[in-house]
This record gives sequence, structure tokens and C-alpha cells, in this order.
Amino acid sequence: MTSSNALGFTQILDPDEITDELKQTLVDCWTEVSNAGGAAGFPFPPVDAAEVTAAFDRIIENLAPPTSRLLIALTDDTVAGWLNIRRDPHPPVSHWGTIHHVQTRLGVRGQGIGTALMRRVREVARDEMGLEQLHLAARGGVGLEEFYGRLGWKEIGRWPGALRLAPHGDTHAVGMIFLPI
Repeated sequence: MTSSNALGFTQILDPDEITDELKQTLVDCWTEVSNAGGAAGFPFPPVDAAEVTAAFDRIIENLAPPTSRLLIALTDDTVAGWLNIRRDPHPPVSHWGTIHHVQTRLGVRGQGIGTALMRRVREVARDEMGLEQLHLAARGGVGLEEFYGRLGWKEIGRWPGALRLAPHGDTHAVGMIFLPI
């Protein structure tokens, strides 16, 4: 990370905390990342703001402190990236959470934002949500296994052809786990 940018984090725990301006900024980030080829929730880029807004609205409506929250990375009070952490409330699996939609703005890539975001989410999961382990699924073959591996995540399996990111362009999903957090 460059020394001139102050890195901070904020959480959104409730749908009422999302201002129109913040929603637009997060939608813009998600659109930018998806259209640059990021596997952040949309299979066939390019995506438009209406498509991303509809998906983001589904995330927002499920925000609740014990089960779903947004973690947003900020550099100098500007959104640099974000992710969604979710816990399934069903008792047999409520001790672990799943990380979704990890993304950083293109203009801040290579500055350690993604690494810092993933380190901070472990603290939030453990200290604030009481989770014991984290799971995520990453697109295989683009270096994400190595990125998460450097941060202590372990690969637990692959699902061949699980992700269809382009017509006739199936790729595998890599299941990863972090424990104990």
C-alpha cells in the first residue's frame, strides 16, 4: 500500500445504513470489477448498472448484524473495495461464515487493499460475529488460489465446470477455508 493513502474500514450492518451515494459508489465498484473480468457475481460481462443494482439490492435487504454485513475498505475516505460476509443461521452450520464478492477498485490494485480487506474480515468474523471458520469459492486458474493461500487460506476442493463466466467458457470453482480464525 502506498504511504500517502490512509486505509480504514467501515461496516454496514443494516439496510438503513446505505445512503444513495454509498449504494451508487458500491454499485459502480462492482460494475467496474465485473466488466474488467473479475468473477464478482456476474457471468457474462459487460454488465450494466441496472443489473448490478438489482443484485446489490438483494444483498442489502439481507443485511443484519448476526448474519450478513458489508465490509468496506476506504483510502482517504474513498471506497477502495468491499466484500460481503454471511453466516447461515441454520444451527449445524452457524459457526462458520462465507465470504462473497471480494473486490477492489482497479485504480488501487497492487496497493495491498485486498490483503488488508481479507485480514480485517477475519477479525470481524471472529471478534464481532463469533465465527470459528470462513469459507469462500474462488474462480480457478487466475491466481486467486495463490492470493488467498498467501493469506493462510487452504484449498479444500474443486468443482470442475462449476462457474460459467462466458458462453462455452466453464471453469472450476476452488473451495477454500480459513480456520481457526
